[in-house]
Amino acid sequence: MKIAVAGTGYVGLSLATLLSVKNEVIALDIIPEKVEMINNRISPIKDEYIEEYFKEKKLNLKATLDYKEAINGSDFVIISTPTNYDDEKNYFDTSSVEDIIEKVIELGNNTTMVVKSTIPVGFIKSMREKYEIDNIFFSPEFLREGQALYDNLYPSRIIVGDKTEKAHEFAQLLKEGALKDDIEVKYMESTEAEAVKLFANTYLALRVSFFNELDTYAELKGLNTKDIIEGVSLDPRIGNHYNNPSFGYGGYCLPKDTKQLLANYKDVPQNLIEAIVKSNDTRKDHIANMILKNNPSVVGIYRLTMKTNSDNFRASAIQGIIERLKNNNVKVVIYEPTLNSNTFNDCEVIKDFEEFSNISDIVLVNRLDDNTKKIENMIYTRDLYSRD
Repeated sequence: MKIAVAGTGYVGLSLATLLSVKNEVIALDIIPEKVEMINNRISPIKDEYIEEYFKEKKLNLKATLDYKEAINGSDFVIISTPTNYDDEKNYFDTSSVEDIIEKVIELGNNTTMVVKSTIPVGFIKSMREKYEIDNIFFSPEFLREGQALYDNLYPSRIIVGDKTEKAHEFAQLLKEGALKDDIEVKYMESTEAEAVKLFANTYLALRVSFFNELDTYAELKGLNTKDIIEGVSLDPRIGNHYNNPSFGYGGYCLPKDTKQLLANYKDVPQNLIEAIVKSNDTRKDHIANMILKNNPSVVGIYRLTMKTNSDNFRASAIQGIIERLKNNNVKVVIYEPTLNSNTFNDCEVIKDFEEFSNISDIVLVNRLDDNTKKIENMIYTRDLYSRD
């Protein structure tokens, strides 16, 4: 088959890589540098399996800036463009998704559009009505940044928001690309599939928030967080996973998905969903207050990324903590080797780790690594397990 993939973030690029093993894939993007990198088999995102596939596999994959080249003749157009949350409108900005829909319609291509971008509940229904089309459905992704291709190769489940022959065809494409056997596939309407995505990510945010609030309690009461977490997590109904305290949830999905789900609750009674959103701000307040108690002159931020082996710091919780420290007139310096700029958010970026360590009174570390072992005596972290 010929498959177009619009958007080459970690969702789009992992899918394009997966499907190009057995199909012709044209990846569409608006950034020339990314297109050139993909065509030279250099991954524009940090993902071990994508990098490995680019080096070792014979992929029928081409990237382009030309939407006509990508869309014309395609059996499927997968839409994985970014949908950032607009705090003023209380809604995802879905303009990039609509732009691709309009381009498909403009070309008179009767291909099937599969939206992989995260969207509000009811979006596909509204698009079908607005454009008077039925060749579009939603299929949520459940990928971790840095391990997106791995999660496509070994998916927890495949959910397709349609029950037509094309929906079954699309699910089969994903199964054929995967290495895992016996993958559970669920077919449902797109509105239910949209809800699955938002509720799944909000539950994960709930879990992060729960263990962070447990940690806040233990820290302020002088208790051993690790003992409490491990005692709680031994209950098999709770489980010993996704329980490592942090500075808050961040990244591509959890902040925006929780806010969008809350917005979808506008006319529905709730307490919990709003509390999850607020809890993340409360955690950042707490972390900032613990730092301010030490009256530091210079606070060092070790990495804007929030996970080990990640190059993404979109909406990372540490940025909210930086803002709180700056509002209290504390000087902040940042060690972030992936940044080309010498400043970030009006803070100096220092590329040399030793210089960064020497200038800082205290260093905030969300996730410990080998580098941080050199400065153990000046670190503030809540990381217990060096994971998640």
